Amino acid sequence: MRRITLLLSGTLLMAAIAPAGMAAAAEPQSVHIVASVSFRTAPSTSSTVMRYLKSGESLTLLEKTNSYWYKVQDASGQVGYVSSQAKYVNLIGGGSSTGAVDGSNAVIVSGVSFRKSPSTSGAFMRYLKKGEQVTVTSKINSYWYAVKDASGVSGYVSTNSKYIKLTGSVPAPSTPSAPAAPSAPSTGGDSVSAQVEAVIAAGMKYLGTPYEYGSSRSNTATFDCSDFVRQAFKDALGITLPADSRGQGEYVRSKSQVTTDWTKLKRGDLMFFMSYKGTSASNYTSKSPFGTRITHVGIYLGNGQILQTYSNESGGVRVDSIAGKHWEYRFLYGGSAL
Repeated sequence: MRRITLLLSGTLLMAAIAPAGMAAAAEPQSVHIVASVSFRTAPSTSSTVMRYLKSGESLTLLEKTNSYWYKVQDASGQVGYVSSQAKYVNLIGGGSSTGAVDGSNAVIVSGVSFRKSPSTSGAFMRYLKKGEQVTVTSKINSYWYAVKDASGVSGYVSTNSKYIKLTGSVPAPSTPSAPAAPSAPSTGGDSVSAQVEAVIAAGMKYLGTPYEYGSSRSNTATFDCSDFVRQAFKDALGITLPADSRGQGEYVRSKSQVTTDWTKLKRGDLMFFMSYKGTSASNYTSKSPFGTRITHVGIYLGNGQILQTYSNESGGVRVDSIAGKHWEYRFLYGGSAL
């Protein structure tokens, strides 16, 4: 009886001590995918892509490999690596140093641009997704909030109630030191980024515009692929690109260093494609990036998406995904027209 009592006492003592010891250990962190991103076999962009992680997926964080990569495990138990960039992932739970979710005072009610400055020409970072919790740190003016996302990344978002809903109070405004009133853009990367966003915004306003092969370049009632791209640049920047996709391809090659790997494209780059030969990758093995005839062009949006138009049946101007589809197999090369 004495031994049993001691054993039971020891068990109770361990039970009493265990929670206190465990309390110091951080709960497992999860990685929430906010935009489609490569799931790779190693922490390098040159490693093999196992698949594309989709927006909304949650994975278990195994380690923070370095400043650029997380080692994660997906729902099926597969282990791999994903970019740590906030435009692709949110880090949630486990005593994250940001604490943005716990201290949030707003929720995103519809996808909206997250920008580096309070202006529609401000550099675009990513789209905040419906359901994301953010912290509004101040109200800049009637049009813009300064916010911090769940990863601790700061930026600006529209105050329009169709995009964001306040769930708490907003700190009293302070005199902002920063983003000064827009002046002439600099000649550096920010200027190019603003031009890219202007072109994309100009193109997006034509979503749903009917397709017509050989459409008139003198009106916007219908578009074929190159007419649409040409009009977006003309509306946004007053730049008149060549009238057809082949001419636009040559123009881009004269303006920038092009790539034949679509995953290396930057937002706003033009993408050039060969003719459709079916949905199988094997149908395109004989293509020559700079020798095969260009028959289609579109604007790359980032995150594996393209803004384009190619048929009336598809709905005219629209946004499509690239990965694993004939668009990926047909791709010849791409680059910047700026």
